[in-house]
Amino acid sequence: MRQILAAAAGLAVLAASACAAPPPPRAAVPPAAPAGPAVLPAPTGAHPAGTTVLHLTDTSRPDPWDPDAGARELKVTLWYPAQRRDGRRAAYMTAKESELFLKGSAIAGVPPDTLSRTRTNSVTDARPAGGRLPLVVLSPGFTKPVSSLTSLAEELASRGYVVAGIDHTHESYATTLADGRVAGCLACDGDTDPGFGTGVVQGRAADVSFVLDRLPKAWDGAGVIDRSRIAMVGQSMGGAAAVAAMLADSRVRAGIDLDGTTYARIPRSGLSRPFMFIGSARHTPGGEAAAWERDWRLLTGWKRWLVLSGAEHQSFTDLPMLAGALGIKPVRGVLAAARGAELTRTYVVAFLDRHLKQRRQPLLDRPSARHPEVRFCSPPRCS
Repeated sequence: MRQILAAAAGLAVLAASACAAPPPPRAAVPPAAPAGPAVLPAPTGAHPAGTTVLHLTDTSRPDPWDPDAGARELKVTLWYPAQRRDGRRAAYMTAKESELFLKGSAIAGVPPDTLSRTRTNSVTDARPAGGRLPLVVLSPGFTKPVSSLTSLAEELASRGYVVAGIDHTHESYATTLADGRVAGCLACDGDTDPGFGTGVVQGRAADVSFVLDRLPKAWDGAGVIDRSRIAMVGQSMGGAAAVAAMLADSRVRAGIDLDGTTYARIPRSGLSRPFMFIGSARHTPGGEAAAWERDWRLLTGWKRWLVLSGAEHQSFTDLPMLAGALGIKPVRGVLAAARGAELTRTYVVAFLDRHLKQRRQPLLDRPSARHPEVRFCSPPRCS
């Protein structure tokens, strides 16, 4: 389950998540020369983005992956509208995190600190602006850090959302903890065990509830958050965890699954809160989308199922945009990295604006000529 995707979606040597195994790798593409530091696209909203990091410890439960740990330690990265644009830009990863991520993903031939030099748009520890802002919880794919969703997080911050991105400790190749230790992927040793995905999403749902409990006291800027308006967005295993978190915690009012095969079973009474699937072609009805089809019947509230033509599993993350810095050539026929990021941000923002800000969003009602890659699905077909 942690095999490497070869030359796909512009960053094809990525570890595949246990919740959404990719199709067989394409033939290897000869590497290109690295193109220098990657630069994430600028957010399009009216607000500059600020960011800060919290380290939280849940003493009420042991770590599910480390039997020697008496408590669950989490790293939470916040993004939010900031008062000023000037200031030190946040690092994408530390040098050590970059080294371990590249090693775990079997990416060679570039300096180990390559990803730590990726340029973000967020100002470190900037003062938050505004008040009564909706909160969006972000959860990344298995083996991935939450920094792999930075472009989406910065976009949401610029649009007036507070974002809490959770690094689920020991489920990523590298997570820096409060005392400077870098935790590796202990969960990777069991990713073929029966019931693995179900256990992971249950643990992530517990992480989400704990963060929602602690955030008001743990962050000095938490007064800007409207805790009656909370949604969750996740990619791959993180998307699967969005379903689990909504079932476990009624505070999560809406959710989005970005190309993640789901595990948590929705009760026969259904889930009535808004939910949206956005996936690659493998999640077209009748294909490998059996879990989505099962859940679709049990989503009894507002719902959408979108498929992006040409997208691959990592198209919903930053990783294709980092391909040039890693010397990886794009693959013909795969959705361009910048376009994948644009579509992801556009439709995620539209969903959140509709359900957390009560703003009408015609984009979500029907296919758009401006976004021809996006197909609206309702089993057994897509339009």
